[in-house]
Amino acid sequence: MTADTIEPATATRQLAIHSVGLTKDYGRLRAVSDLGLEIPTGTVAGFVGPNGAGKTTTIRMLLGLIRPSGGAAHVLGEPISHPERYLPRVGAMIEGPAFTPSLSGRRNLAALSMLGDHDHSRIDALLELVGLAERGSDQVRSYSTGMKQRLGIAAALLGDPDLLVLDEPTNGLDPPGIKEVRQLLRDLADGGMTVFVSSHLLPEIEQICDWLVMIDRGRLRFQGPITEAIAAQRPHLVVAAERHDEVEAELVAICAEHGYPSSGHGGRLVVDAPLDFAGVLNREAGLRGITLVELRRESPNLEQAFFNMLQEES
Repeated sequence: MTADTIEPATATRQLAIHSVGLTKDYGRLRAVSDLGLEIPTGTVAGFVGPNGAGKTTTIRMLLGLIRPSGGAAHVLGEPISHPERYLPRVGAMIEGPAFTPSLSGRRNLAALSMLGDHDHSRIDALLELVGLAERGSDQVRSYSTGMKQRLGIAAALLGDPDLLVLDEPTNGLDPPGIKEVRQLLRDLADGGMTVFVSSHLLPEIEQICDWLVMIDRGRLRFQGPITEAIAAQRPHLVVAAERHDEVEAELVAICAEHGYPSSGHGGRLVVDAPLDFAGVLNREAGLRGITLVELRRESPNLEQAFFNMLQEES
């Protein structure tokens, strides 16, 4: 199967990114293996995986920067073997933005706009959109890392794209800046744009995204609504005793007697048990002279789902 051949019935679905068997080899190293992506239009899709999982290689293939060794892929309905057909509708910021330090943010955007034959009149609106309106006339050499990230997002939006591909967009941003970028990406998706975000910050992915793609060692581990990934993880109880070093074994024994596994972590016991076991544990600990200083239900999150999925596949 070549990069041009995807079954017609599948290709017509409302997918911004679609691949079947996408593979990339570097000599004997297989960086991406048989990857099948289905990214619905109008979503904020998070792309996660450990370092070396193949995320950057995948993105480079999708943007036509490197050729796949096998498989097929379409971006915005066009085959990746013809990037000229879809790249004008794609905005991207990969591996950090690059600008001319001696030029202002506004002049950098103007130069990029001219090279891409984009509408210059959008520049001031984009600077406002990413929170750089007051610094647009300053030289980029005076920008912080976070400000350069914001300018990179503005540059990626110059062509008013249908698909926005971002690599670590919140890198270097302070908490207010992260919150602003989070809202910006959500607003763009609500307006019909598809946003494909690669990031190591799982809590941010959980808050920003509604679709998740997780890969490891070049292979797909999960794909679907992010709520499904989290819902598949069971909630658990977190327990801590006043004298945890002395009584941890006793608490483990109580849990085991009722058929619930547990493990120690940071002076606390994590118990794989439902909420209604909390009362039982509290009473039995009291009968054994154990004073609990913490007993709470901890809901699953994306980080928990991420590590559990990696363990299942290892």
